[in-house]
Amino acid sequence: MKKLEKGSAAARKPRSTKAVSHRLSRLRAPGTSGHTARAARGGGAETKGNVVLDCGWGRLLFASTFSDDEVLLDALKEEAPDSRDIAFYVGDPHVLLSRAPQEIFLDPSHTFRLDLSTYRAGGRRPRGITIRRLGSEGDAAGINAVYAACGMVQVREDFFAGERDNRPVTYFVAQDDATGEIVGTVTGIDHQRLFDDPERGASLWCLAVHPQARQPGIGEGLVRILAEHFQARGLAYLDLSVLHDNDKAIRLYEKLGFRRVPLFAVKRKNAINEKFFAQPVEGYEELNPYARLIVDEALRRGIHVEVTDAAGGFFRLIHGGRTIHCRESLSDLTSSVAMSICDDKAVTRRFAETAGLNVPEQLSADASDDDKRDFLEKHGKLVVKPARGEQGRGISVGISSMEALQAGIRQARQVCDRVLLEACFEGEDLRLVVIDYKLVAAAMRRPPRVVGDGQTPIRKLIEQQSRRRAAATGGESRIPVDAETKRCLAEQDLDLDSVLDEEREITVRKAANLHTGGTIHDVTAQVHPDLVDAACRIAKAIKIPVVGIDFMIRDPSRPDYVFIEANERPGLANHEPQPTAARFIELLFPGSREVAASNASG
Repeated sequence: MKKLEKGSAAARKPRSTKAVSHRLSRLRAPGTSGHTARAARGGGAETKGNVVLDCGWGRLLFASTFSDDEVLLDALKEEAPDSRDIAFYVGDPHVLLSRAPQEIFLDPSHTFRLDLSTYRAGGRRPRGITIRRLGSEGDAAGINAVYAACGMVQVREDFFAGERDNRPVTYFVAQDDATGEIVGTVTGIDHQRLFDDPERGASLWCLAVHPQARQPGIGEGLVRILAEHFQARGLAYLDLSVLHDNDKAIRLYEKLGFRRVPLFAVKRKNAINEKFFAQPVEGYEELNPYARLIVDEALRRGIHVEVTDAAGGFFRLIHGGRTIHCRESLSDLTSSVAMSICDDKAVTRRFAETAGLNVPEQLSADASDDDKRDFLEKHGKLVVKPARGEQGRGISVGISSMEALQAGIRQARQVCDRVLLEACFEGEDLRLVVIDYKLVAAAMRRPPRVVGDGQTPIRKLIEQQSRRRAAATGGESRIPVDAETKRCLAEQDLDLDSVLDEEREITVRKAANLHTGGTIHDVTAQVHPDLVDAACRIAKAIKIPVVGIDFMIRDPSRPDYVFIEANERPGLANHEPQPTAARFIELLFPGSREVAASNASG
């Protein structure tokens, strides 16, 4: 039951996304203490009282089974570094808090309960998704990948190997039928099997859906399958708890029949939980996900934060007599010269060419119609983009006719008067984040796609997918319905009113920008060394300490590429599980690493 908490966007992706992905943190009080339980995980020796369940990301302490508050507090103090323990079923939380107010806090979440005796199974299962039990090491890696993408504390690498025989704990995963990837997961605990709970209760934990998942309804499907599983076992209820302001998740649970109950949990004051007990930074809630990620990391390291303009993403970091002003990942360390080089795509291309990178052939849109026609005939397909601009605005990809070329130029000029035409490299978009002239993250960026159901018009499918992308990114990603979207559909003999066959998947925009509905997929472990070298070389040529380098590639494990552009303010929140915010703060404040380690263990 542990909520989505983005220690840096969530731990790592910003909590404001309010996606249906969180870890829950309360169970129903089983009554008297001293129940028989299996200690820790994996079915150890049976013991009386003091029931503790190791969950890999931390421990669950069933408070009502402890002999007294002091024993419970002593157990909470044994929390491991980088873990999050939860004491739930605390009978008198106000009394427990009074005994150690500097060390523990009351978790700010609501508890919900589903009565399994009246729950009606069924509901529409998500199309293109198979929900099944945990079955392999690959599934375990997939679960951790989903946790990382949702900004949740991941499970120890050795943990799942011993979990398949743990009868009180059940893991379900949602697998994408087309890709085979794990895109969602949920964990359930059978209280009766764990400690002979006389009330025959159960609890739901760690519900998480990957923010890049294409299909709707995965979270609901996982909750339903777990409820039906425990209902078949004859259990009485299913408890969960959710952060009080996670409106999206709360609406889902209420739809399924969950009702609030007055139950509580207590956690330790540690770096992971800091945002829930520390004095909030003024203006924090108004920051966007990219700024929040960095602010969260700074606060965990004991760095003072002042928000100077929340709407623009500006904040000041102060530590040890050093002050640095930032706008998201753009800081005082980036010079105005480096920023101006990145701002003009034609200039950036020249720097890349000088540094020995492979660059696409380019032509100004101010050239004569004959020159543009010759350029189009030579390359077959073109990219049209404004010389200045960001977030994918005004870009048209895969232009193959003069009519479409002129339309693309008109659209680009709405963003910038100067427009560039480039040879289109057939492949995929790769973003490499370089910090302090070293690669920190690499990710494939893919254009927005929708999946048909045989009933819904494409316009509605786009609206639905756009809402999911917005929810998963704190409102930063939406799919525009504009001339570029209509052109992309027309090339597939479709329009906004077309109805796709069930399971047919199409691309609705060709530009793979996150802000226009694209998705991002980590490939840091697979990226070819030549690509890393090229990205670092252009960063050094520009003399920019933090930059996002964009290549078009065919495969991240192959060396061939074409340079596209350099972004002086890359969105670090898009690259979980890579430590982008940590490396950024270490660049700004090299001595902060030890502070972070100290905070994590405290």
